[in-house]
Amino acid sequence: MKCLIKEFSAVAIFAVMAGASGGVLAQAKPYPQRPIRMIIGFAPGGPADIAGRAIGPKLSEILGQQVIIENRGGAGGTIGLDAVAKAAPDGYTLGLASSGNLVMAPQLYPNIPYNVLKDITTVSQLATSSYVLAVNPSVPAKNVADFVKLAKSRKPVLNYGSSGTGSSSHIAAELLRGVLNGDFVHVPYKGTGPSLTAVVSGEIDMMIADLTPARPMADSGRLRLIAAVGSKRSSAMPQLPTMIESGVKMQPVDGRYGIVAPASTSREVVSRLHTAIVGALKLSDVQQRFSQIGFDIIGDTPERFAATIKSEGEIFGEVIRKAGIKPD
Repeated sequence: MKCLIKEFSAVAIFAVMAGASGGVLAQAKPYPQRPIRMIIGFAPGGPADIAGRAIGPKLSEILGQQVIIENRGGAGGTIGLDAVAKAAPDGYTLGLASSGNLVMAPQLYPNIPYNVLKDITTVSQLATSSYVLAVNPSVPAKNVADFVKLAKSRKPVLNYGSSGTGSSSHIAAELLRGVLNGDFVHVPYKGTGPSLTAVVSGEIDMMIADLTPARPMADSGRLRLIAAVGSKRSSAMPQLPTMIESGVKMQPVDGRYGIVAPASTSREVVSRLHTAIVGALKLSDVQQRFSQIGFDIIGDTPERFAATIKSEGEIFGEVIRKAGIKPD
């Protein structure tokens, strides 16, 4: 009889433990369980915004939860990225970042409120794009030779816009100014869209901008594109020469866009997001959309994306120091 009681007790205890364990497992629901916020550190209409709105709806479909776009422009994208860095690392706040706030700004500002290598977790690089020198049609320069002559003459002084101090557009223009010894005046805006609008209206003379938002304006005659400032011609506009091949020996600047999360976001969540992003980038309509806007799709691993940011940070940090580029 005692043996039967002991066996019954053991079975009962096991059943209780199994039930408790089952309850814990039942509570561990797969990510995500609510809408996800994607912060874009630039104003609507710029390349980062275009990339986010192209990929966001597809991620919503794949993840089964709405991805809500939130624009927080200003300070070269650092305001938005700082909000991501300070968010809870639970996978429900992401950032669509660019080389401007991931690479350039940390090298230009020693006291920005986040550390890219410590406060940010990379998820996946989405794509790269070309930066181009765009001028108002009234600027008397139709090609690189004309522009070089105009810049070196310093008559008139050229005003250039950027998507914010410390942004890629700012650094690229300062690199060009230094190479040409030109007299350029910087006018920062809260994003590429507002800055390009200022070029079109004649409020400023020029800007080095991402090809994505600049191309439609050029196609309609509201802008004139002089050259690409990257390492190669854009596949979306192969007829446009690069500054380097035109004889201007400047450090090439390419656009880079990717999705990041706060540091300490779990590997499981990052893996889930990475898989969803890669899946979205493989969809034919996403590839077509990215091709239309001049993006070259990447979709690399979190580790490779992190290595790229670190490497480019070292390269442009040296360039910025040598060129003596200072924030306004």
